[in-house]
Amino acid sequence: STFPYFGPPLSPSSFRSVPYSYYPPDTLSLPSSGMEGDTDLQFLLVGGDLLKVRSSSWKKTRFYKLQEDCQTMWHESKKTFKFNQTFSIKDISAVRAGRQSEGLRKNTEEPVEGRCFSIIFKGRRKNLDLMASSEEEAKQWVTSLEKIMSNMENLNSQQKTEHWIFNCLRKADKNSDNKLSLEELKDFLHQINIEVDDQYAEKLFQECDQSKCGHLAGDEIEHFYSLLTHRQEIDTIYGEYAKTTGFMSAENLLEFLIKEQREEATLADAHRLINKYELDDKAKEKQLMTQDGFLMYLHMPEGLVLNPTHKAVHQDMSQPMNHYFISSSHNTYLMEDQLKGPSSTEAYARALIKGCRCVELDCWDGSDGEPVIYHGYTLTSKILFKDTIKAIKEYAFKTSDYPVILSLENHCSVEQQRVMAQHMSSILGSALLTSPLGDQMPTDFPSPEELKGRFLVKGKRLTKLEACFGPEETAGDDGSLTEEEEDDKEEEEEEKKKEGKKLKLAKELSDMVIYCKSVHFNGFQDAKDNLGFYEMSSFKERKAMALAEESANSYIRHNVDKLSRIYPSGTRTDSSNYNPVPLWNAGCQIVSLNFQTSCNDMDVNQGRFLTNGKTGYILKPAYMRDLGSEFDPITLTAGPWLQHKTLHLMIISAQQLPKVNQKKTSIVDALVKVEIHGVPADTADKETPYIGNNGFNPMWNENFKFDVYVPELALVRFVVEDHDSVTDNDFVGQFTVPFTSLQMGYRQVPLLNKEGDPLPSAGLFVHIMIMDA
Repeated sequence: STFPYFGPPLSPSSFRSVPYSYYPPDTLSLPSSGMEGDTDLQFLLVGGDLLKVRSSSWKKTRFYKLQEDCQTMWHESKKTFKFNQTFSIKDISAVRAGRQSEGLRKNTEEPVEGRCFSIIFKGRRKNLDLMASSEEEAKQWVTSLEKIMSNMENLNSQQKTEHWIFNCLRKADKNSDNKLSLEELKDFLHQINIEVDDQYAEKLFQECDQSKCGHLAGDEIEHFYSLLTHRQEIDTIYGEYAKTTGFMSAENLLEFLIKEQREEATLADAHRLINKYELDDKAKEKQLMTQDGFLMYLHMPEGLVLNPTHKAVHQDMSQPMNHYFISSSHNTYLMEDQLKGPSSTEAYARALIKGCRCVELDCWDGSDGEPVIYHGYTLTSKILFKDTIKAIKEYAFKTSDYPVILSLENHCSVEQQRVMAQHMSSILGSALLTSPLGDQMPTDFPSPEELKGRFLVKGKRLTKLEACFGPEETAGDDGSLTEEEEDDKEEEEEEKKKEGKKLKLAKELSDMVIYCKSVHFNGFQDAKDNLGFYEMSSFKERKAMALAEESANSYIRHNVDKLSRIYPSGTRTDSSNYNPVPLWNAGCQIVSLNFQTSCNDMDVNQGRFLTNGKTGYILKPAYMRDLGSEFDPITLTAGPWLQHKTLHLMIISAQQLPKVNQKKTSIVDALVKVEIHGVPADTADKETPYIGNNGFNPMWNENFKFDVYVPELALVRFVVEDHDSVTDNDFVGQFTVPFTSLQMGYRQVPLLNKEGDPLPSAGLFVHIMIMDA
């Protein structure tokens, strides 16, 4: 396959109308969403009064309704009688019935349980806690909101584009007459992220204003829409293979799949794609694919950059648990920084829904005999241990069925430790692992498959695990420090003084620690000679990074039969993160990050755990599961890990990039960076030039070449930025994917925002070729 050159972006004179199957109607009314006449939709469009709850004393009635765009909720204040935009449906993460949020549990009484519900938002936005006038009405709100959320998620990419363009058209239509004047058209182009000079805009307007009446309406808006959404690069590719009376036959499509997409496809696969994605019934009857159907295919899983077979569980899940990288969170309870930010059970829900499988609980004595969770010696707020365990149970297995590790940082007295054990036992029940699997002392970890739906406690233990199968050893004083403090004690003696006194360990809590017993690290040889497989150490990032750089192969061998947990330095009071890649390269399984902080490192972490069904478990390469492994990511000597590949990558174009700066005159100057994350020899980045004043359909046709020596550990990150010649570029969107999960050929790259949520309609169009070097 060759890399075609598509030439410069279109000029107005080279626009031509393309027949789209999903035209917006003649007026600026909502494109079809499949919910016309739906009673739940009508309920939201009519709206109703709800009690907004902020505190026990602040509860005010607000009138909420869904706007005609079916995407935006507005509310009316009883005081001002003015409508204000409240939120977009696409910003909702979940709707939860009952008093599930901390705010509702704290500020309402149990008898109103059935009348309450919460709207949980993506990112850091606070929950919206609401109360309806009756249980039936609350159920109706929850059902209706969940239905419209589901409907929006299930729209195909073309429908999402139409809805987005429609909303921009509505905003531009200032006088709501379902027509576009020249000034309104200019405003619309600004909204969709295109900067054009007056001459260009006037030429485009005149081309569409066939009635010569000074505004666009009906068919003219339809014509304008087709010009706007026309993609020249798709013309070129489709034209190359549409050899059957101007259309693609199944045979033409098969040729494209084999030659360009490098797939081992059959004619049956081509027929399946036509039946699945062709929009024109007549073409489908003749087993032909139109350009619209071809574009639809490119936006669907089969056409995306991520191999669709890797989206589901595709790895062997029967290996010992320590043979996997495990998605892990640090200080999971925090919503923001480490000094004065809020603690919340919602933070656990968000991390678990993102696929996190190891959460941290920083436990301290609380009032009324109830242990609490917060960041000790700081002003962070406190949450009850029992509420946290309830939240963990509720959300642990919504995204992944595979085991969750509860990493305890235990600062509690023996009495409150017993309360902790009681809460975990009563709330988690049989899902809590309290004894080894099998009837004899194990010699290795069980597999994630064997531990499905189970909770494992990580913490101190008074005895060896062998005591479960023989005479119990005498339980003694376990020492003074929690694990993270113990790891730091050589460097930070003052941490000892903070404890004030030695802590003893309650037997009830100790007995719950089975496969994850926390111990101090005294060197690789000591661990090999004296520690059981179930005895694991935690490492501060600085110490772990040093070991990964200076003793990488020893670290890898250590992690073949032990677990290692890494955590951020205590100096990261802003909840910033560190680069997890060098630790994965050293075989470390539990590389804990601050999930509450959006950053490049969290993007890479999300990319690492994107595949295998988002289980939170990724099988390490075979050479990292072998006790005799000679692999060293630093020196990179010859071995089975060396599979030198050449990645040829063409960044062709982008579509519908969101505005970074919401000012009317601000337009994105888009550029694309491509980063390779992996062993040091593979780490690289390259970027395109920026395209000025076009975030709607910039085109680059820029070719890159990367050498990748250890593909099983490599990740590819696509980043779109808004160029700024004075300050740092602004982040627009990104997508990170494992190198071994890339699909070759012409591929669409979906984009995610800072929080890791999809940007509707936005994406990159690329060409990928991977060759043996």
